[in-house]
Order: sequence, then structure tokens, then C-alpha cells
Amino acid sequence: MSTNPKPTILILCTGNSCRSHLGEGFLRAALGDSANVQSAGSKPAGFVHPLAIKVMAEVGIDISAHSSKHLKEFLEQRVDTVITVCGNADQACPIFPGQLNRHHWPFFDPAKATGSDEDILRCFRTVRDEMRRVFEAYAAGFKDALKQR
Repeated sequence: MSTNPKPTILILCTGNSCRSHLGEGFLRAALGDSANVQSAGSKPAGFVHPLAIKVMAEVGIDISAHSSKHLKEFLEQRVDTVITVCGNADQACPIFPGQLNRHHWPFFDPAKATGSDEDILRCFRTVRDEMRRVFEAYAAGFKDALKQR
């Protein structure tokens, strides 16, 4: 049995109010205790968007206790994998101590959706579903790699 601490996966976005929390929610649900999954932003909004909380609840994942954090909180910690989900965060992303992997998977920011309330909610659901496919596929590969150790 390895004495290494479980790997930390940090999901970054500019505002840390929507997309990074969707990704964090999916990875936490899929990986359970096999990884320390966190999210942060380069310019955190200070809140988790209510519609992000709503659309995740629709698929059985509760992110209502998540908080918006600045990526600086993680600069002194070992971060094994950084996943950026927007272009601005990718450009602002520093190298973290112990960082082994970096992935950039950009998604549309549903907080910028316009139209009726239903149009905006539909946008949040679309982004959620796109992110679910990507993050659940990543989680499956991550779990397979853990089995190989």
C-alpha cells in the first residue's frame, strides 16, 4: 500500500462560480475518496451561481456547500493535475508545486447566457451535460490508471 497522499485535482475558471463547480461536482461524484478534487478562480466571483446549483441537483449532485475560492489558496499545496475550463483561466494559470498534468477543456460560460429564463436555464443544462461527458470520461481513465499502480 502506498503512503502517498491522494492526488489533488484542481479545476480552474476565471470566476469560480459555474463551470469549475460543475466539473468539481462531477469529479467528486465519480472519484469519491480516490482524489482530492477542488476548484478555484483567477478572479473569483465570491459565490456559486444558483443555476449551477440547480442544474447539478437535477442530476443528483449537491454543490450547494461549494464556495468560490481564489487559485492563490492552492499555490503552496501539492496539486497533481490542473484542469482549466475557460480560456482566461488557462492563460492565467500558474504552475503549482508537484503539478504533473495539465488539461485545458474550454466550455461556454452559462453565466453569460442571454434570453428568457428558460433559455438561460437550457444553456446551463447544455453546458452541464457537455461537462458531464468530459469529466466522467476523465474520471474513468483516472480510476483505470489507479488500478495499474
